[in-house]
Amino acid sequence: MTADRLAPEEAAFYASQSSFSDPGELVGWYADLPRNVGELARVVRDVMVHRVEGGQFGVPIAEDRMRDDAETRYVDDILRLVVNRNGAPLVERRDFADRFVGICRDFTLLHVSLLRHVGIPARLRSGFADYFGDDGFHFDHVVTEYWDDQRGWLLADAQIVDPERYSMPFDPTDVPRDRFLVAAKAWQLIRAGEADPKSFGLHLPEGPMVGEWFVAGNVRLDLAALNKVETLLWDVWGTGAESDDEMSDEIRDLYDTAARVTGDEVPFAEARALFADHDGLRTPSTVLSLSSFNGPSRVTLR
Repeated sequence: MTADRLAPEEAAFYASQSSFSDPGELVGWYADLPRNVGELARVVRDVMVHRVEGGQFGVPIAEDRMRDDAETRYVDDILRLVVNRNGAPLVERRDFADRFVGICRDFTLLHVSLLRHVGIPARLRSGFADYFGDDGFHFDHVVTEYWDDQRGWLLADAQIVDPERYSMPFDPTDVPRDRFLVAAKAWQLIRAGEADPKSFGLHLPEGPMVGEWFVAGNVRLDLAALNKVETLLWDVWGTGAESDDEMSDEIRDLYDTAARVTGDEVPFAEARALFADHDGLRTPSTVLSLSSFNGPSRVTLR
């Protein structure tokens, strides 16, 4: 199968850095890196640890890093933490004590930054993965979507590029689209009555965050990321709800519209226009950050 050629405007947009993915003055740390999608994913995996992996892998993580690292919105700030803790080249695997302590969004943002640096069009996709459990629950997750000249847009998950700890029945640089559902797909399945809204979200110590309202929020995040506004996952703005009880027909209609342009196939011009033109979806300069560790705050983006 040969993919249709990516339009030059779209290719240029996704091959260039955003304010979030730009390494800035730390770009020198990208020298001499591999150019392969999988090898770059392994670079990311070896300089980061997910906050939940401390317990999973039996790795002690300092309290301040658990609290603060994942509040880092921009790649240059992530890189600064990484290289200040260990000044070795990025291709050298870090001890867990030297790694950036983040979440899936951070693995993906750095991977996308590296791919854009070597000229591969790439973007973050928000959605839901079923491969972190075996009970059919779809976990809130973020992965890389990158352009392959032969096959088109493919999904990669840098977080699981570690066969010692993640044994998957698929290539992590070619994640099947029925194992990771982009947010729009999850939304459409729920709206069609083909999926249980409570099977999408997060299970937190203080209780589950699941349901139609949560999936709608992911659609909003995904539309923003498709427009290269790659916020923290707990940054909130625009039109939405805080529970399924607060969902209205007006909100559902809006996310029906957003889902039509944020599926597995993304009409580039339409996704750009919807984000630019709709106040309920477009990311403002200041967002509400609902940090679980540091509490809510208003944050002005770069």
